[in-house]
Amino acid sequence: MEPKTILLTGATDGIGLETARMLAEDGHTLLLHGRNPAKLEAIEKMLAALPGAGRIHLYVADLSRLTNVETMARAVSEAHDRLDVLINNAGVFTSPETVTPDGLDIRFAVNTIAPYSLTRRLLPLMNARGRVVNLSSAAQASLAPKALHGPSRLGDGAVYAQSKLALTMWSRHMALSLGDDGPSVIAVNPRSYLGSKMVKEAYGREGADLGIGADILCRAALSEEFADASGTYFDNDVGRFASPHPDALDAQKCREVVREIEAILSGIAHR
Repeated sequence: MEPKTILLTGATDGIGLETARMLAEDGHTLLLHGRNPAKLEAIEKMLAALPGAGRIHLYVADLSRLTNVETMARAVSEAHDRLDVLINNAGVFTSPETVTPDGLDIRFAVNTIAPYSLTRRLLPLMNARGRVVNLSSAAQASLAPKALHGPSRLGDGAVYAQSKLALTMWSRHMALSLGDDGPSVIAVNPRSYLGSKMVKEAYGREGADLGIGADILCRAALSEEFADASGTYFDNDVGRFASPHPDALDAQKCREVVREIEAILSGIAHR
């Protein structure tokens, strides 16, 4: 396979780190995002030492601050004239501070709005053969689109499930909007209860092999199995394409979610 240029968010822990390792071993050019510069640099050294590793570029950004997302997208666009794959892996389940500086719930900011913004900003670098892989979840719960605008009074699990459904909804909406003119956009549940730090903190359990999640993300990003999968949802709990939450198949509801995301981003840009 010809090496690709791949941007992976949340590359310093969990599924993201294991995915970065798999991709590095195949010689792809990796654009790795993380929030902690020291961790990101340590991972760069580890991956660069792997046999056959390709070039590695680092991008530091706090995705809970949406202006950071814009800055990161600008930096990527200035340094690269092509992007083959974007894997929106970064996510938050719980946090000591659940309200961001923009007044948003951190789960909606990081899990839903930041990947939308990053994807929109980087679309000019991607062609119809490119792919956007969005890390969804089996946990998906209905939300009122206006809930995206502010802090939530719900518990961690409920907000997380809403944020992942909203991600899945905008994934399908964007895929249908782009049609054949843009990259494929695919939402993937990597498998429930994998052994990530997030799962350990949220559920107090060790979880399954992270390689299971990393493998499906790599397949979604690169394999022929996903060549015509734009707008679909892959559920790795059952190992096949499946139906997401019914709201993600409702075009009107998906439009409403996207409308609110755009309103939030516009409001922040004009402050």
